Amino acid sequence: MSAAKSSGGLTHAHALPVSRDIHTYTQFGGTFEPWEYTDWIDESMSWKDTLYIGDWSPLAKMRVRGREALKFFSGVAVNSFARFEVGQAKHIILCNRAGKIMGEGVLMRLAEEDFLFTSGPGVAWADYQFRKGGFDAEATQIGDRQFILQLQGPNSLFVLEQATGESLRDIAFMRFRDTGIGDLRFKALRQGMAGEVGYELHGPIDQARDVFQALMRHGQDFGIRRLGGRTKMVNHVEACFPTPSVDYVPAIFGDDEREFATSYFSANARANYRRTDGSFVYSDIGELYRTPVELGWRRNVKFDHDFIGRAALEPEVAAPHRLMVTLEWNADDCAEVYASLFRDTPYLYMEMPRNLLGCVFADAVLRDGATVGVSTSRCYSYHFRKMLSLCVLDAPLCLPGTEVGVLWGRPGTPQKTIRATVAPAPYKKDNRRLDVSQLAKPSLQPVKSA
Repeated sequence: MSAAKSSGGLTHAHALPVSRDIHTYTQFGGTFEPWEYTDWIDESMSWKDTLYIGDWSPLAKMRVRGREALKFFSGVAVNSFARFEVGQAKHIILCNRAGKIMGEGVLMRLAEEDFLFTSGPGVAWADYQFRKGGFDAEATQIGDRQFILQLQGPNSLFVLEQATGESLRDIAFMRFRDTGIGDLRFKALRQGMAGEVGYELHGPIDQARDVFQALMRHGQDFGIRRLGGRTKMVNHVEACFPTPSVDYVPAIFGDDEREFATSYFSANARANYRRTDGSFVYSDIGELYRTPVELGWRRNVKFDHDFIGRAALEPEVAAPHRLMVTLEWNADDCAEVYASLFRDTPYLYMEMPRNLLGCVFADAVLRDGATVGVSTSRCYSYHFRKMLSLCVLDAPLCLPGTEVGVLWGRPGTPQKTIRATVAPAPYKKDNRRLDVSQLAKPSLQPVKSA
């Protein structure tokens, strides 16, 4: 079966059924997904109040098995593998020799010599390095043969337990094990991309729809929502999960990466990775590359092993130049941008709740007239009633409460400096590691169907 199927002229990822009442779509990888199901406000509240179900099956998946499988990942990832148990997962980060991120994703240890890596561009970089290395192991691209479904939000545990008919409270954060719904078997990984208790389910693609429909059925009384493309990345801002091709450009355009880039990506794909917008003016695309330190992953970088980019990262980890923060945008200044739409010379429209995906929308962050950072992923959080963005900012300015300005508007068009205040990243309280052992199931009330 192919990675996607055609329906109504659009290429759909086939893990989930097509919604015939949806007429607007957005792109995810090489496929399309509905723009919204209920509405973006309703969906954006789901992971705080109830839960959502979403489809991440288009992500690339790579399985590596053999005696030197762990040695391979240790050589390409900044993470330590001194302790990595079977049934454990890690958020791993892969860099080039300059310490710039090529990709990142989740690595699951399925058995002593068996690993599953899911990512976007990270899988391509890993495969390239594997083929160069001559490792005593075997790498397989799984592609569309497995589904990835996510249940995220405070009710996700209860829905999954009701659907599987077993307690899942033994699954600690970033651990996984086998479970199932009747004869449908899959792995349940506890992670939390929304900053809440959440689970990622991995299983054979031909069972995806049955798993999905069972979860929807069991989730109705718990307020389950389907997550559309319009809202899905709001949680990446609230919970601070920087994303390639949204918050940074994967470092594939340097001379050292030329062979890799041309071998693994078409000209059209390479052009998509270079798509940028916003007020930040750069002379080289490399100004939108990022290091793990800049994206808030400094703690992931461990120097107990040799890896690609180690020499470049050692001084930066010791003395960071720029760090990741959240910016709170001034509400009056944002309202002025919307008010300008009723005038002759309006400012650039602020899409709600955030800009379209597939483009690094980067805005210059100013202090005393100088550019001191880059803002990305501007979004409106209905939960917090604030316009927020992620920001890579000069380290001396990262103290919460610091005032900066975000230059809004493309060069050559009307621009406005919007006042902004530095806030922590993540912005939302991190509930991913919540102790679920004693969680009580909520009193079920009739909930409007999603």
